Order: sequence, then C-alpha cells, then structure tokens
Amino acid sequence: MERMPKWADVLLIPLISLLLAALLSALVILAIGEDPVAAVKLMVSGALGSTYGWGYTLYYATNFMFTGLAVAVAFHARMFNIGGEGQAMLGGLGVALVALSVPWPHWALALPVAVIGAALLGAAWAAIPAYLQAKRGSHIVITTIMFNFIAASLLNYLLVNVMRPVGSMDPATRKFPAATHLPTLHELLAPIGIPFSKAAPANVSLLVAVLACFLVWLLIWRTRIGFAIRAYGRSEPAALYAGISPFRIIMVSMLVSGGLAGMMAINNVMGEAERLVMNAVEGAGFIGIAVALMGRSHPFGVFLAAILFGFLYQGGAELALWTSIPRELIVVIQALVILFTGALDNMVRMPLEKLFMAFRPKAPPAIATPPEPKTHVTPAEDA
Repeated sequence: MERMPKWADVLLIPLISLLLAALLSALVILAIGEDPVAAVKLMVSGALGSTYGWGYTLYYATNFMFTGLAVAVAFHARMFNIGGEGQAMLGGLGVALVALSVPWPHWALALPVAVIGAALLGAAWAAIPAYLQAKRGSHIVITTIMFNFIAASLLNYLLVNVMRPVGSMDPATRKFPAATHLPTLHELLAPIGIPFSKAAPANVSLLVAVLACFLVWLLIWRTRIGFAIRAYGRSEPAALYAGISPFRIIMVSMLVSGGLAGMMAINNVMGEAERLVMNAVEGAGFIGIAVALMGRSHPFGVFLAAILFGFLYQGGAELALWTSIPRELIVVIQALVILFTGALDNMVRMPLEKLFMAFRPKAPPAIATPPEPKTHVTPAEDA
C-alpha cells in the first residue's frame, strides 16, 4: 500500500522543497542587506514580465529539457549519467559538421539532419562509459565525469587546430550558412499575429525539446524496452530472473541518454551562436541533474523543472544587472533548490508520509467467521 498519493509525490514534495529553498534564499538576501521581496519582483518581471524575458527563459529551459531528459532516462536504469556536459559538447560538433559540410537550401531540411548528427555523436560519447560499465564494471559516475574533461580537450584541439578559419584568433568555427539559421519565436509567431521580441534567442528547437519530452514518455512507459529499463532500475535480480539482459539495458539507456544530451546543441550552437564555440554548453549538463531530480525523472516534471531553472537563470541575470546582489548569489539560490529537491528530499518526504498515513481512513476490522460444524460420523456409519 502506498504511503501517500501519487500527486503528493510528484507535485507537493517538490513544491514544499522549493518553498523551503526560497525561504532560505530570502534569509541570505536579507543577510547581505538587500530586500528579498524587491529581489523576487525584479526576478519575476525580468524573466516573465516581457516577451524579451520569456525568450531568454525559454532559451535556457530548452537546454535544460534536453539535459534533464538525458539524466532522467539513465536514472530509470539506475545509472547516474554525469557526462551530459561532454555529450552536449560532442553534439555541438555533430551539428557543426552537418551545417558546414552540406550546402543546405533551407533550415527545415538542415534541422532534422542536425538533430541526427548531434544525437549520434552524443550517443557515441556516452557509449564508451556504458560499455565500460556493462563489460568491465567501471563505475558510470567516474567514467562520465572523466569523459567531460576529455570532450573539452578534444573540442579545444579541433577548434584551435582543425576547424578554426584561417586568420581568425577566436577558437570557433566560421559562421554557419544563412540557410541553416533556425527561426526564432519572433519569426514563428509573427505570421499569426503574436508579437514577440526580436532580440530573444528562443527558437524552433524549443518545439523539438517539447517533442522529445513526449517521445521519452512514450519510450519509458509505452514500449517493451522502456518497461525493461524500469524493471532493471527497480531490481536487477528480478530483471535477470525475467530474462532481461543487463548489457542491453545499460547500452540502450546510455545511448538514448547521450543522444538527448547531444541534441541540446541544436539550441545553443545552431539556434543561438550559429557557429561552434568553446564553452557553449555553459554548465547545462550539470543543471540537467537537478532538473531530473526535481522533475522526478518524469518528462512532464522535467519540462516544468526546466522552465523553473530557466526562470532562475534569466531572473538571476536581471538581479546581477540592476541590483548590487552579486551574480554568485544566484548560484547559491540554485544550489539551495538542488539541495532541498535532491539531497534533502527525505526531510520533506518522511513527515508528509506520516501525515498522510495518520489521516488515511482505517480499514474496518475483519469479522472472523465461525468454523463450520463438523458432522460426527460413527465408525459403524463409516463402515
């Protein structure tokens, strides 16, 4: 019997954790001599009060949807993929190769191939730690962390020595052809009469991220391989007894996870920078861990958590720009959200479980039925 309703686990616990993080953040802002109410108002108006703010909030949220989904898929197989940062870097390389190697006539043709290229290179980078985990027993956390640094070094070498245009001092590729530039939300919404800021970087990749949320839901909860991934994640001995191959589950889940992380590059590389640059990922791979934790590894939860962290990023930038609150404090606020929604999850969960158990209607006691009287049979009658 469940200790609390499903809605409480999915919505109420993250909401209370978020409120606790907000309360502690307000105390920190008070401690440095600032007004927390004014700070919240500025964050809300800066991130949600205009189409310009919404454009940046949704741009960041798009990155976090991809990386959050990547971590969530691995979570379902009881694996901690901390390599989203490196996988997204290699995804950017895949996007650059697609955009620069073919004379695309239109972005609508370039985008699907760029998605495939980003997913393939991201999945390939995740496949190596997955194989080491499945065959050699190497811990997935250690290997994926190491591969983040290897990916950064590899990308640095390629940008400086191979892909940098002649005469340029900037470690970056040349600009992608104009035909590959993705339309922004302004360009998508203008034909239907909805005004949106021209300066906002949110683009059509937001729709790809939302579609990815739906497809991950289909994969995990509506397919046989998704059932096998969840079964393996719940109990490896039971999965083995049911004939589920651990090697197959580890490889498939990490390939999907790495592919999703790599797809982030269509937003920040193809959509915003329109070229491949160093440090394009900007920590989104690590934020995806917090997004997956807060979203309970469910695609809809990841979608909501990604928007929340997009709000924190854009609202934090407004705070740093218009107040004396340092940018580092926003990192502290994000860390508090991660702390309460992740590490201190049981601090909220256990009291709520006791509360729901206390108010759960007790089942009526079972009425014992008297045993049926036995018919006495004499030895003579038996004979």
